[in-house]
Amino acid sequence: MNKNIKLAVAGAVLALSASAANAGIIIPAGEWTIDINGNVNAFAIMNRSKASNVITGAMATVKDSLSESTTQGINTGLLPAWLGFTGTTRQNDVDVSFTISMQPGVSGNGAAGSTVNPEWRQANVTFGDKSWGSIKLGKDLGIFASDAILNDMTLLGVGAVGPGTAHPGSGTTTTYGGIGTGYVYAAWKGQVAYTTPNMNGFQATVGITNPNQTSQNEIYQDRFGLEGKASYSFAANDATGKVWVSGASYKNKQSHTVEYTGYGVDIGATVAAAGFGLTGYYYNGEGMGTTTFGSNAVDASGNKRDSDGGYLQATYTLPTKTKVGIAYGVSTLDKAGVESGAGLVKDNERITVGIYHPLTKHLNLVAEYNNIESKSHNGLKNENNSGSLGAILFF
Repeated sequence: MNKNIKLAVAGAVLALSASAANAGIIIPAGEWTIDINGNVNAFAIMNRSKASNVITGAMATVKDSLSESTTQGINTGLLPAWLGFTGTTRQNDVDVSFTISMQPGVSGNGAAGSTVNPEWRQANVTFGDKSWGSIKLGKDLGIFASDAILNDMTLLGVGAVGPGTAHPGSGTTTTYGGIGTGYVYAAWKGQVAYTTPNMNGFQATVGITNPNQTSQNEIYQDRFGLEGKASYSFAANDATGKVWVSGASYKNKQSHTVEYTGYGVDIGATVAAAGFGLTGYYYNGEGMGTTTFGSNAVDASGNKRDSDGGYLQATYTLPTKTKVGIAYGVSTLDKAGVESGAGLVKDNERITVGIYHPLTKHLNLVAEYNNIESKSHNGLKNENNSGSLGAILFF
């Protein structure tokens, strides 16, 4: 199966079995082996918003234009529906592979039944050997903060449905999970990256990425983005776990007088034993912004804003193989210098309670409750509660 889909399953450590995580439709094709893989998921989402304050960068939803609090929608969750094609071969003592994938949505609120175009999040080639590592060229999940999202239990559910909208995901490609309420989105980026071989559990990746990752109308970029991470995976008796750190740096120029370099760093750990799972994560940045890298990162004069956040998550697998989990996440954004910060988000908080039941080894039933609260620096607050029921199928 496509590496990121496998990481999604393994990292979220919900109720899928190992066989499901490695599943896929395998087709021998001459010197190549083709793996057709992916998932389909859909959720009925019921959402209630408590206010309609204008808060820049808020993740909580708001009331609709008629001041109605309750809305509904049917949508994919945080992990988009997925159809991936991966080809692998070994030639001249080099492992070579390619991956191309598309992500269609299940929602649609237009007259023809859909206003959402499929996304293409992966198009890359990798080559290497277990003796010296591998090189990746093309579009794939970003390096910085990737482990934060891959270990988030809402990856197989819904999480936050925002941001700042009245509708619970209807018409959008995915929901937001813990993005903006515990971590910054790793995103899907053009990249050239090198990954070391696995050295007794230790592994590292460094890469350059497209410099157009920020979102405040930069004129041009003077250099590539820089991202990297290192991790150590371990197993002892019945316990397994992983510890990781990662970082990113981007240079941005928005005018002849507004130029800055934003950076972010993080650290996280996850451990599982005797049916229990625990994940902790923390990030910190300057000129990084919140929710997505570069979003609301500076004020109008280019002064950088500090940001940090993280999440704690605990799960337990019952004798029925049903997994229950609870998580708390928060993302904060400081004002820059002496700016007033009027209407700017101060923090986005999330509480998630989830139940994930394996109906079959490939199909999980999912129920979630999420509470999202957004506060601004000038004392405004938005809050929403959402419940969702649905299923996710891997193949």
